[in-house]
Amino acid sequence: MNDSLIKDVSDTAFWIAHYRAQETARKDGLFRDPFAARLAGQHGAQIAATMPRSEMIAWTVVLRTRIIDDYILDAIKSGIDTILCLGAGLDARPYRMELPATLRWIEADYPRVIEYKEQKLVGEKPRCELERVKIDLADRAARREFFARVDANSTKCLVLTEGVIPYLTEEQVGTLAEDLHAMRSTQLWITEYFSAFMQAMRRRWKTGMMRNAPFQFEPKDWFGFFRQHGWQLKEIHYFGEEGQRYRRWPTSSLVRRLMWLAMGALASKERRDAMRKSAGYVLLQRN
Repeated sequence: MNDSLIKDVSDTAFWIAHYRAQETARKDGLFRDPFAARLAGQHGAQIAATMPRSEMIAWTVVLRTRIIDDYILDAIKSGIDTILCLGAGLDARPYRMELPATLRWIEADYPRVIEYKEQKLVGEKPRCELERVKIDLADRAARREFFARVDANSTKCLVLTEGVIPYLTEEQVGTLAEDLHAMRSTQLWITEYFSAFMQAMRRRWKTGMMRNAPFQFEPKDWFGFFRQHGWQLKEIHYFGEEGQRYRRWPTSSLVRRLMWLAMGALASKERRDAMRKSAGYVLLQRN
């Protein structure tokens, strides 16, 4: 296919929701998202069908969903009263997770994404206090005004940027980190992690399917970058280790599985460690 089905970053939300729907259909699924198939529609399935290494992407989506769910539940136990979900896309956590009714959950995304989501979820009842905000988060002035409103009504806030940071430039991530740090209530931040090893692999895997939504954030020192902008590592879960924990691996072809096994057997211990800890999701806390 010459034309990518991903016209901009918003289309990736349909793609990712499709993988959550696939996992929900499994008897041994690591989570249940009964809204994912409805939200993904045919568009999500069509994008997944055109993507190379789709089984690897599906694997990471499943693991990251479970990792984030666990982070959120633990944060709520620690006293978090507000969750600020930036670039919320087609996430349905306020509807599918067991959440306190008093929890304040705020979703922010482009107007067209929120309008589509509201249409698909009409009649459904969230399990917490849910607010949706239509905003272009790249507009820093509007973003700061929005963050100030959230901050004024929150005591302990957790920020979630799932599948958002990689599409931003280093400058954009830096200003976002600073704006979040300026919120006195913001204590924790969930986001993705890619090591230099994974960044190099991703560049080799570059596909034209993502030309309208390319990955841009590639700092030389991932954790050092966030420390410079007010955030430090609290916890990290790597996909490789979580795959072992749940005994869940990509559903790739036999040939590809054998290739991966051979690569692992021939690789040095340092390289195997680099592969196992090449990507995951982190919980950051303010400095």
